[in-house]
Amino acid sequence: MAKIKKAYFCSACGAESPKWVGRCNACGEWNTIVEEVVARETKNTATFRPHDQRNTPLPVREIRQQAIERIDLHNGEMNRVLGGGLVPGSLVLLGGEPGIGKSTLSLQIALHAPGIKTLYVSGEESAQQIKLRAERLGIGNEECLVYAETRLEDILLQIAQTSPGMVVIDSIQTLYSDTIDSSPGSISQVRECAALLLRYAKQTMTPILLIGHITKDGVIAGPKLLEHIVDVVLQFEGDNNNIYRILRSIKNRFGATSEIGVYEMRAEGLVEVDNPSEILMSHLDGQLSGAAIGATVDGARPYLIETQALVSTAAYGTPQRSTTGFDQKRLNMLLAVLEKRLGFKMYQKDVFLNFAGGFKINDTGMDMAVVASILSSALDQPIPADTCFAGEIGLSGEVRPASRTEQRIAEAARLGLKRIVVSGYVQKNVEKAGESIRVLFVHRVDELARILFGNKS
Repeated sequence: MAKIKKAYFCSACGAESPKWVGRCNACGEWNTIVEEVVARETKNTATFRPHDQRNTPLPVREIRQQAIERIDLHNGEMNRVLGGGLVPGSLVLLGGEPGIGKSTLSLQIALHAPGIKTLYVSGEESAQQIKLRAERLGIGNEECLVYAETRLEDILLQIAQTSPGMVVIDSIQTLYSDTIDSSPGSISQVRECAALLLRYAKQTMTPILLIGHITKDGVIAGPKLLEHIVDVVLQFEGDNNNIYRILRSIKNRFGATSEIGVYEMRAEGLVEVDNPSEILMSHLDGQLSGAAIGATVDGARPYLIETQALVSTAAYGTPQRSTTGFDQKRLNMLLAVLEKRLGFKMYQKDVFLNFAGGFKINDTGMDMAVVASILSSALDQPIPADTCFAGEIGLSGEVRPASRTEQRIAEAARLGLKRIVVSGYVQKNVEKAGESIRVLFVHRVDELARILFGNKS
């Protein structure tokens, strides 16, 4: 018979406290302690394995390394982010905002993985709802089994009976175990269910994909311990007002976290975008002012994106500064550099900045493209469509090198651009960039204005 008692847990890190406190003693967060009802066994009897079955420590040189044969999910962007495919026995957590497409992506992977017997466990939708979505996505895997259940013990029983090659849980916050008396989605339930699924995955070498909700702060709901338990944490990002989605790896025990996957949301589901540069660059017949192409790198993936700026005379006393997908504080810094180093009276101008496709850019190597688009709009002079930019702007007006400049130049050359403007401090490293593109080097922001518009600045 289990003894019922109350306990207090931190919703941020999952630490247990004997009483309620305002600040968590483990992580230091305020107002994160919540009360839950848990079940504890009255007697804790430890069981030990026989001596011949225990693990023994081995020297590093004597440990045998086995080659990991990854599972091909027949989804190029997902395979890229995972590092080449799904590792058997891994526990993968996929998080994202509501309506971003987590369930669609997971069901699409299960339906389009021929030869892989998949069990899709849904705790949020009925089997009939999943059937409607599956017909829209297209059923390519006849061995995809759908099971609508939230009780973990029943789910583990079905997994043992069907022996699938992959399991999808939608979502971890809807599961509950009979060993815990709290409600589904609580800290203790999420922690216990994740631990049991991890144990099953490691014992049977069955990969399990978990879908997780996120909070209003953008972090995965539940204890922080959940992200420590799983092997891979994936974040599905995007804006519901735009059709493009980015799959980003935050944690990966079997590969690098520098890869991203790009998808396009359509009526038939999520379509892989093999070349993001082509969709993020406008193909207008005439050249317009205020548009500049920047070469950026997200993780290890370079691509070109169009930067759009609009500079107009401020109608009121305080000028407006509006950005979409770019840090507004960094925009204010770049405007101050233009005013100080080039003499532009930006305090009298409204500035609006936008990136094509609704992408969010955190790369400082896009500073030169932002400055070029602002100068183009302020002077009402278009920038040649075959020119792109890659460089970081400092407070003193110097142009610093962007990370992975060689890859940015190669991406611009591959797409047929004729010129790229980079920092002059990397001239020795990229002198042999290629014959198909001309590389221009600048050291200061005034040199950039002189190259683009002559002495008009």
